Amino acid sequence: MNIDTRLQQHVEYCLKNSPFYRERLSGLHPADVSRATLAELPFTGKNDLGAQNDAFFAAAPERVVDIVFSSGTTGYPVKIVYTERDLQRLTENERRSLEGCGMSAKDTVLLTCTMDRCFIAGLAYFSGVRALGAAAVRNGLGSLESHAEMLRRTGATAIIGVPTFLRKLAGFLIGQGIDPKALPVTRLICIGEPLRDATMNPLKVANDLEALWGANVYSTYASSETITTFCECTARQGGHLLEDLAVVEIIDDQGRVLPDGEIGEVIVTPLQIEGTPLIRFRTGDLSFLMTELCACGRAAPRLGPILGRKQQMMKISGTTLYPQAVFNALDEIGGVSEYYIEVEQRDELSDTLRIVLSMQDEEPARAGFAESLQARLRVKPELIFKSEGEVRANVFTPGSRKPVRFFDRRG
Repeated sequence: MNIDTRLQQHVEYCLKNSPFYRERLSGLHPADVSRATLAELPFTGKNDLGAQNDAFFAAAPERVVDIVFSSGTTGYPVKIVYTERDLQRLTENERRSLEGCGMSAKDTVLLTCTMDRCFIAGLAYFSGVRALGAAAVRNGLGSLESHAEMLRRTGATAIIGVPTFLRKLAGFLIGQGIDPKALPVTRLICIGEPLRDATMNPLKVANDLEALWGANVYSTYASSETITTFCECTARQGGHLLEDLAVVEIIDDQGRVLPDGEIGEVIVTPLQIEGTPLIRFRTGDLSFLMTELCACGRAAPRLGPILGRKQQMMKISGTTLYPQAVFNALDEIGGVSEYYIEVEQRDELSDTLRIVLSMQDEEPARAGFAESLQARLRVKPELIFKSEGEVRANVFTPGSRKPVRFFDRRG
């Protein structure tokens, strides 16, 4: 089945079953929709999903088998419902993604992401690992000690987790007299944070992980709303698009579709969705598409690393900056044990950037730090030094499922 046929079936399903799209796309004929005309359809924003949440549900209540919540634009969680077929699609997406980075039924995979609290990622990776025939170790958001024990007892050959956490886990193991490189782990599947920059070169965290673990690192990107994963293959040059499961566009600030290779907002139309189908969903994430043949032999487009979030863009003294650039700079300089950043609106044209951080060696580490940071960012942020405990108390809050390092105080 070609992409136009899949798109037409998706639009037809939305028009028939989704109250939101029945009204939004009134008068549209599915036969008129194709990959070439998709850009003529309106976008669906997270604000739409939040304001008219129930109107997006396209499956009868008795067919809903799983409910999750995603953060909304107002901070109020948005409900996403899945049918059994949606979960089967999710499983197949993850299975093919993990298979693409070289995993097989011979692997034992330590999962460091939670399956509870209405969080879809943990369920997705668990389902994909099982479908692959591999063994899953569901340790979730366990302590460093418990993860170390699981590695020792299970002989795990792969770990799925947040890059900065996996770096911390390696440091803990070394402190316990265990060399991570001596463990059977050969692959780290990294979620939630990018591993590469806009030129596809590895960031410091990627290099650190490979040096510490002696394992290959792979980046993967997904969202609760689209139920679609873009995972790197063995070539590790972008997340592969599974063309039967989604259509991806990149747009500029005016909503125009950009050519391949240009950076803009990622727009996803997930296909074969029943519970909460979406058309041209604005993820708010910034990246680019690559369409040249991958070294693995696949010709499908690949999504580059997530370079930032559109709503998190900062204007500091005339310079455009995203939080990820600050995180990367802090990692590159070294000597920082923990950090988060805050941004406030100074006036209509500029923001104030504040970095709250703790240093590994206090005074010696601070020497020249501000200058090094300013050279990398091309702006001069306000620096506030605190103890590691004080900083961590803000980064790892009880109500959050993952570390929070960006606090937007504007508006």
